[in-house]
Amino acid sequence: MINLPKWDDSLIKKYNVSGPRYTSYPTALSLSSGYSEQDLKSAIAQSASRALSLYIHIPFCHQLCYYCGCNKIITRHQSKADVYLDYLEREIAAKATLFKEYQVEQLHLGGGTPTFLTASQMTRLVTLVNQHFRFSDDAQRGIEIDPRSLAPDMLATLRELGFNRVSFGIQDFNDDVQAAVNRPQDIESVLAVVAEAKALGFKSINTDMIYGLPLQTVNSYQTTIEQLIALAPDRVSVFNYAHLPDRFAAQRKLKEADMPSPEDKLQIFKNTLESMQAAGYQFIGMDHFAKYDDELAQAQRQGELHRNFQGYTTHGNCDLLGLGVSAISQIGRVILQNEKDLKPYYGAITEQGCAISKGISLNDDDIVRAAVIKQLICHFELDKKTIEQEFAITFDSYFAEALEALQPLANDGLVELSADRITVTAKGNLFIRIICMCFDAYLQQQIKTTRFSRVI
Repeated sequence: MINLPKWDDSLIKKYNVSGPRYTSYPTALSLSSGYSEQDLKSAIAQSASRALSLYIHIPFCHQLCYYCGCNKIITRHQSKADVYLDYLEREIAAKATLFKEYQVEQLHLGGGTPTFLTASQMTRLVTLVNQHFRFSDDAQRGIEIDPRSLAPDMLATLRELGFNRVSFGIQDFNDDVQAAVNRPQDIESVLAVVAEAKALGFKSINTDMIYGLPLQTVNSYQTTIEQLIALAPDRVSVFNYAHLPDRFAAQRKLKEADMPSPEDKLQIFKNTLESMQAAGYQFIGMDHFAKYDDELAQAQRQGELHRNFQGYTTHGNCDLLGLGVSAISQIGRVILQNEKDLKPYYGAITEQGCAISKGISLNDDDIVRAAVIKQLICHFELDKKTIEQEFAITFDSYFAEALEALQPLANDGLVELSADRITVTAKGNLFIRIICMCFDAYLQQQIKTTRFSRVI
């Protein structure tokens, strides 16, 4: 049974620092130029897996949400999606020949706003993917949806195309907050599309929320969470808004004076945590919740939860192939990323049939540390002997510096260190990112050049 988070104000004030989210180790910040399709071919040849998770990035949005830090293109020109699909078709055809021996267990469309695509454009894309890749009979097929831009009958179209999971970006139900971030949203329409998704038989419904936005208050967000719980989604992500106006120009349109104070943000998250747990949701980690009977919660209780660039997942055996602009792949011991901007992406597909521009080859040390970080961030405990046997190391000597860095956290009761185990306490699992940071060999250099989001 997972330790329910235990709130300790003094520790939260002390340790509410910034750090990576560890959707991979090394993180994407460690990628460097000089990688190409040959690196992908080599990675496939050396990978032990023949199961595939497929991610397709659709970058377009009709309207700019001021808080957004995603890789997106704001346009009202639907024809731009046709052009994009032309290039995506070429990338899909080229990549599929390399993955003939793989079977796809997961498909996920992210963005941007994947439902920017019309029904005919979406049908074209899914048909392409089905033609070129081999799917398992029970493959998970998920898509991110902005409920405000959902065309009539699109949910029914998605269901007919085989999608069985949907993730609705809601962020907040408060009209004033939505207006402040340039994201006007009618609550009744949101309720209607979620109800429609349930009626259509989607296997899993996820909702994404954000706290820390302008005009949010402790009371207003409590109301939002109560409205969310009434919707009864299977999974909920409650993200801490990271205000990084130096990196994301649109965030400069938001008034910092209107944002909840650090103290109020903490209270908002505390209230959310208590409300979600009282409503029967399991705290998966960081900012994720799942109903107790959801397979994500079950996998965590059974010690089988994994984490990758798409977040927490039950399919840790899969290699990950990213398609489209900025998409990231992880095949065996290699992480690769496509060109981040549209023109270079189009140019690379035209000239080479492949848009890989950056990457990193994981060394033996990376593999060991990735295993440790994944175990801690997914399960809040680690058996040293398991790591020792898997990697033929002596844990305490190999990780002497990490254990030294963990000691102050142990002194404050965030972790318990014994001869055989590292156990994250109920006080400590809110700070799992900080605990994982102790094992990150790249972090000190990255801190000098990068601003991360706060851990709470």
